[in-house]
Amino acid sequence: MSRQAGCLDRALAAFRAGDPVLVHDFDDREGETDLVYPAGAVGPADVARMRNDAGGLICVAVGDAVADAVGLPFLTEEIDHPAAASHDLGYDDRSSFSLPVNHRETFTGITDDDRARTVTELASMAAAVESGVAYGAEEFAEEFRAPGHVHVLRGAPDGLSDRLGHTELGLALAAETGLPPAVVVCEMLDDGTGRALSPAAAREYADRHGFPYVEGEALVEALR
Repeated sequence: MSRQAGCLDRALAAFRAGDPVLVHDFDDREGETDLVYPAGAVGPADVARMRNDAGGLICVAVGDAVADAVGLPFLTEEIDHPAAASHDLGYDDRSSFSLPVNHRETFTGITDDDRARTVTELASMAAAVESGVAYGAEEFAEEFRAPGHVHVLRGAPDGLSDRLGHTELGLALAAETGLPPAVVVCEMLDDGTGRALSPAAAREYADRHGFPYVEGEALVEALR
């Protein structure tokens, strides 16, 4: 077995068990490593790890079919302001951002407990939609309010065939491991430079904590 295949197998096993995986996308894209979790497995301690050890935005990516079912738009299509008219990105054609939400049974929505509650309820929602439960925009609004403190991302319709972002890489992990189409992604930043954590530093963090590290290229080759 090649080293790359071994890393991928380890990443899939960890993800299936509810553990985080470090995923580096591509040097010619964002060039970032994200901590990626199955959304249903995230607890308050995981939120604390992401804000302390990663430092980026804590987002939940959901599959395109789930977003369609509950009426979650691409946010740039909903903002009537000149700032949203031209969304120039150096690494992609568009942003995956949809609505930022809080679960209605949270308080401010920002605490570790509150964000973990919102994340896991989003996972439950995605699982319900995928299983065929009648769950639409009104049912979503009964459970979640916007704006909130957990950013929802909407996956591309054809996944990795459409887009190679962490949104789609994480959702591909979920699909391959038989988990609901809801994953948490959080960018890892370098405290010293303020920039994205380098792949070498991300690998060292992964080794130190016993987490798998995988390159986006390996995921694309295996899962697209």
